[in-house]
Order: sequence, then structure tokens, then C-alpha cells
Amino acid sequence: QVQLVESGGGVVQAGGSLRLSCAASGSIFVIGTMGWYRQAPGKQREWGASITGGGSTNYVDSVKGRFTISRDNAKNTVYLQMNVLKPEDTAVYYCNTDARTVVAGFSSYWGQGIQVTVSS
Repeated sequence: QVQLVESGGGVVQAGGSLRLSCAASGSIFVIGTMGWYRQAPGKQREWGASITGGGSTNYVDSVKGRFTISRDNAKNTVYLQMNVLKPEDTAVYYCNTDARTVVAGFSSYWGQGIQVTVSS
């Protein structure tokens, strides 16, 4: 199994910054694409950003130019640097990764979620 633990959330004023981290642990053999999703109150969970094992990144249009996703493969950790935060960025942020364990093929794993609140 693979466990994902997020950290770095909190409350920030509009225009501020936060950096989320997500560390993967467990019987990991290979980690593939890692990403961040978010779910605002009353809305469906949406994809926000992703990064492949080779470092290629993609972002949803609403965060392009403000958020930066990165990863440290040696630490099995993915980061999300969030700048110029807006109240509409308020959501629970979830880390997701595709990973292959030593006993199974690739599966998708989720973190428990972390709250980000942006006040106006």
C-alpha cells in the first residue's frame, strides 16, 4: 500500500502564498504522475495540476501563472507553490499519485485532504 500525507495548508489573505507538500510512503516500487486536486464547498472535486516522473507539468487554466507544481523524486514528495491566492482558491486540496508497489501493479492513491482558506 501507499500512503500520502499532505501538509502546509491553512488560512491566508487574498494575494498571499502557501506551499503544500505531499509525501508518499509505503511499499513503493515506482511512482508515476503526481498531482493536486481540489474540492470547493458544494462543488465536485477538480483536477488542478500534475507532474510526470520526468518533470512535465500541466495546470488547469484557473491556476496557470499563479501555481507551480514540483517534485522531489528522492523523497517521493510533490509540492504545490500557490501564489497570488484568491478567495475562489478556497478548497480542500488532495494529493494524488499513480504508483506501483512491490507486490501489485499501478494504482491510484489519494491523500486525506488539507484545507486551504483564502480570506478576502
